[in-house]
Amino acid sequence: MREHASSDVRVQGPPSDEVLDTSRASIHVGETPFGDFLRQHALAADVHALLPFTEWVTPIGSPRRFHTRFYVTFLPSLHATGGFSSGVAQHRLPTPDGGKEVVEARFVHPQDALAEHRARKIALMPPQHYILTTLADILVGRETTSQQRERVKQLSASAFGRMVIHPQAGKKDANGRTPLVYEGDEARGGPNGRLHRSLVLFSPETKLPLEIALLRNFDIFIDLESGVTKGSVKL
Repeated sequence: MREHASSDVRVQGPPSDEVLDTSRASIHVGETPFGDFLRQHALAADVHALLPFTEWVTPIGSPRRFHTRFYVTFLPSLHATGGFSSGVAQHRLPTPDGGKEVVEARFVHPQDALAEHRARKIALMPPQHYILTTLADILVGRETTSQQRERVKQLSASAFGRMVIHPQAGKKDANGRTPLVYEGDEARGGPNGRLHRSLVLFSPETKLPLEIALLRNFDIFIDLESGVTKGSVKL
């Protein structure tokens, strides 16, 4: 007679919303390392899906300064994963955490985000406006095509993805807008006539941008020179 051994194998499902919220708070205050959270729930960060999309350093003189790396990623389709999509269906979105990191989270097309900013429905900081404007120029239409994805990946893999931007504030213009001048602009040693700057109208009360206009009169796909030291690039 042969005996067949059996075992009760349980596959761990994704963490619940309650676990995610509790873990996020613990990670944020430094009680739980992010790596430990991943191991506890048999998860892995899909870092290979993150596409570098410029780095920004807070201007000198700001009360708090940051060196922030921005990334872009494309989520799998709803039909393929039963998860993320755009529009009405919104799953696993970060919930508000009292303003520490997240006030509100939703999916919105770059063109729509810029339109809401122009209508003063939402506030965008210059780096966000810069990146969204760049994406809006590529992601034309309501459905992202494979060609558009490849275009974004191409830009990320180029000198643009590694570009480190140190904005320098200039004097206000006649309309009260503050110029934030970026690397490669004619005022930063670039060729005569080269513009790489944002004109920002700040709110006197909140100090947040009310209006932003990006002036960039060169091709970011072909007019960036790589090879500059310290992780930066030259326009």
